[in-house]
Amino acid sequence: MKPVTVAVLGGLAVVLYAAVAALQILVWNPLAAVPGASLVEISGHLDDTGEAFSPWSVLATLLVGPVLALALVVIAALGRLSAVWCGAAVCAVIAAGALGYFGAAFIPGMSLADAYGISGGDHAPGGLVLCAVSAVAAAGAIVFAVVAARRGARGAG
Repeated sequence: MKPVTVAVLGGLAVVLYAAVAALQILVWNPLAAVPGASLVEISGHLDDTGEAFSPWSVLATLLVGPVLALALVVIAALGRLSAVWCGAAVCAVIAAGALGYFGAAFIPGMSLADAYGISGGDHAPGGLVLCAVSAVAAAGAIVFAVVAARRGARGAG
């Protein structure tokens, strides 16, 4: 596979990860945290208790991954990465997504916790799934990097 193809497909995976993270933080988790309430009711309660947060800050934080993925596409298009190194880089971005997810979810989770007297952690399973995907991606990044390094060592020797 060509490096650009790997970067584009990987970029799509990163965008999907960010979209799932946004849905988890802004939709699924609030609905699971306050069963029976609608998003409008939850948002209104957050406003009434002074715990409202901006969804734009969540989206801006989650946009870091897709921007990094776009940078990988450009670097791959310039011929600066092999397909294997590109795979390692994409996996590393997805692995780091767990940190981005935590950072983006922290304030909304605390807002829910303070407004409703509940735990600030995940109430919907999406966060666990995202962390599992990040863990698998971390392992993939290591495997790709080892393969790429071995190929480079063989080529140099």
